[in-house]
Amino acid sequence: MPRSRATSAPPLNGQPTLVIVESPTKARTIRQYLPDNYRVEASMGHVRDLPQSASDIPAELKGQDWATLGVNVQQSFEPLYIVPGEKKKVVSNLKAALKEVKELILATDEDREGESISWHLAQILQPRVPVKRMVFHEITQEAIHAALQQCRQVDEGLVRAQETRRILDRLVGYTLSPLLWQKVGPGLSAGRVQSVAVRLLVQRERQRRAFRTAEYWDLKAQLTAHQTPFESRLVALGGVKLATGQDFDPQTGELLPRRRVRVLDQTQAETLCQQLQGSTWRVQDLESRQVQRKPAPPFTTSTLQQEANRKLRLSTRDTMRIAQNLYEQGYITYMRTDSVHLSQQAITAARSCVQQMYGASYLSPKPRQYATQSKGAQEAHEAIRPAGSDFRTPQVTGLTGRELALYDLIWKRTVATQMAEARLTHLTVTIQAGEAEFRTSGKRIDFPGFFRAYVEGSDDPQAALDDQEISLPPLAVGDTPQCTRLEALRHETQPPDRYTEASLVKTLESEGVGRPSTYASIIGTIQDRGYAQTEGNALVPTFTAFAVTTLLEQNFPHLVDTGFTAQMEQTLDDIAGGEVPWLPYLQEFYLGEQGLASRVKTQAATISPTTARTLELEGLGEAKVHISTRYGPYVEIPQNGEVVTVSLPKDLTPAQLTPQVIEELLRQKTAGPTKLGMHPETGEPIFALTGTYGPYVQLGEATEINKKPKRASLPKGVTPEQVTLEMAVGLLALPRALGAHPAGGKVKAGLGRFGPYVVHDRGKESQDFRSLKPEDDVLSVTLERALELLAQPKASRGRSSSTPLRELGAHPQDKEPVNVYQGPYGYYVKHGKVNAGLPDGTTPETVTLAQAVELLAQRSQNPRKKATTRRKKS
Repeated sequence: MPRSRATSAPPLNGQPTLVIVESPTKARTIRQYLPDNYRVEASMGHVRDLPQSASDIPAELKGQDWATLGVNVQQSFEPLYIVPGEKKKVVSNLKAALKEVKELILATDEDREGESISWHLAQILQPRVPVKRMVFHEITQEAIHAALQQCRQVDEGLVRAQETRRILDRLVGYTLSPLLWQKVGPGLSAGRVQSVAVRLLVQRERQRRAFRTAEYWDLKAQLTAHQTPFESRLVALGGVKLATGQDFDPQTGELLPRRRVRVLDQTQAETLCQQLQGSTWRVQDLESRQVQRKPAPPFTTSTLQQEANRKLRLSTRDTMRIAQNLYEQGYITYMRTDSVHLSQQAITAARSCVQQMYGASYLSPKPRQYATQSKGAQEAHEAIRPAGSDFRTPQVTGLTGRELALYDLIWKRTVATQMAEARLTHLTVTIQAGEAEFRTSGKRIDFPGFFRAYVEGSDDPQAALDDQEISLPPLAVGDTPQCTRLEALRHETQPPDRYTEASLVKTLESEGVGRPSTYASIIGTIQDRGYAQTEGNALVPTFTAFAVTTLLEQNFPHLVDTGFTAQMEQTLDDIAGGEVPWLPYLQEFYLGEQGLASRVKTQAATISPTTARTLELEGLGEAKVHISTRYGPYVEIPQNGEVVTVSLPKDLTPAQLTPQVIEELLRQKTAGPTKLGMHPETGEPIFALTGTYGPYVQLGEATEINKKPKRASLPKGVTPEQVTLEMAVGLLALPRALGAHPAGGKVKAGLGRFGPYVVHDRGKESQDFRSLKPEDDVLSVTLERALELLAQPKASRGRSSSTPLRELGAHPQDKEPVNVYQGPYGYYVKHGKVNAGLPDGTTPETVTLAQAVELLAQRSQNPRKKATTRRKKS
């Protein structure tokens, strides 16, 4: 995209001014808008923080009780700040740069975190030159130029608020986590907001387990009028409303009390179908209602996370990473904000887009502004929108992949805010047939308005149809449509939906728990720590989540209560505003008579690890689930006066554990695996089993000689009960040869860790893989179909390899960038053409430049050695 230098008054005495930002990407973008005598450097995020491990603690403090905590709770909660090893080089370079300049400008992000980074930089660099704080909401020439003229000092209030929040989170996490290690299992963590979020997932799963399905029936009629077919549903019988899903308790599935409705069973519904045969169907009433729909407000951090999850299937963590890149490259405004406010510049740009692309008739009569509803909104002061005074259309940005998709979402949402309202007509037709009353609904879009650009998504799949018309024939009262078909339909009440990342973010925000800018890291931690797995788009809590939540509920109920946590958040905001003193609050919370320190000390002596690792789940009868720190979860079932123990598959969740699953695992243990038959060629028996990693088929029995008989996992969605002998033989034969490739080499089909695939195998030269589509069967896919798939462009797994997850900085030898990426086998760092996988336990957020350089050096010395320490993919 075109760049031009900003013009500004030169720094003092013509000497350079040093500008410090957080990342190299941001530095490169800003540098293009500053005069030549401005030098821009990156701090690579925070240069100081509380110690992360014992090795970070200075030698003279290692004997202090509070040192591991990182906060001296006896001395006014003074934090222990250290410069991590990987940041010492950064600090050294910044100090060297500071010696050659006449002025320092701290240009970190404009929220509390950015203010804190600037304060830490000033504290550790101890500049002897004038220091200014520069803030901006977008990285454009106009914004940077304006920010240079409006510099201020570091806001001590914002810094104190951020520091108090950081200390509070450290006190909660570092005090409760060791208790979880002792009582539940190693590697677990607790958090002020994280533990509340996990509890929400567990509570929802408990509701689902306690839910009892109720059945109800209704009738659907296919009618024809004026040669146009349409549908109608039974809504009342004999003047009494028919029960619908809304009449049942969403938590229990039971009919709500005091509901005067009629619940039809199958017999009644089918009898009514017979009675209505030959009846006259007559239009009794017509209702027409005009409605107008307004566009949704522009994006805030949380609504962007929700919508990207719904529409683009992006995790909250990926959404924030991509948005960060877009912001630092100058495509969007700052992406951590609670505000839905749009500047006059943004409104003008959006209205210009509407005028040019859709015409004046689609423009709202006057500029539309939105009011921020979020309690305590305190981050940036404008919504997320395309940057600049002229919004670049997605097509001209040059963006690709998920960056393009997210920018497109932001562009459409922003432009839609200045479009005319959509005008619709809702039609309701009431049709009588004997004592039965049927109803038909239609919708006509009189003017699409903002529908032309954007329709807000929802967790409800039907919500995406809001902008579609439902046509009805031109009916009038007294018309007698013909019934061509009448059928009874069965319905079941459904348990409450599991949380998706989008709905969890929405709930946390509505409850006032945490800050939207932290939700991405919190949800990521929940999954990394093994508290939740994803099934489709849903977050499913694990046995560990149940155990930890139960322990915290029984011993520290206030810490996992949404109301208490929201009140903590409000107090932190009051501290930021100077309304509440920070030190007395921390002293009472941690050291008070009922403070966290004393509560943990008291409860630690009373909590039994055996009890903490035992779960009694709804619907399992006498069966109890135990968590073994060494062997994983298992079930104990009383049987014939004895207790039988059965291990559970590694990836099984409480949601999947039913009496039927336990019965099958028990049968398999006592009676042996299910024998499907004999292999037609080898004559060996084939068994269907369920192991630690799920169901599989096995050829022959394990013996002293044949300790590892051949096995094959079942395709996703196939249960052991569905496996036939023929299918098992086919699975055990994988990978199977399909034929020769026209370009040389063989084509095969197989089943791997990412599911079924086809591969063009060129021997030692290379292997070219493609995943099979849902409609393809690995056991029957043909050579022709395989060649068709292999001819298609190769889809990247996860994030595009061209877009780094994180930029660590310049390599100390050649100053080329060192970045973190995600590949099919997990996360890795890259420098030039050298890749090195991240060790187990290291994440893109925690890896340092020094660690990356060491990993890359080891990889360069052993180029053919396969990495054995790659981070396991969750």
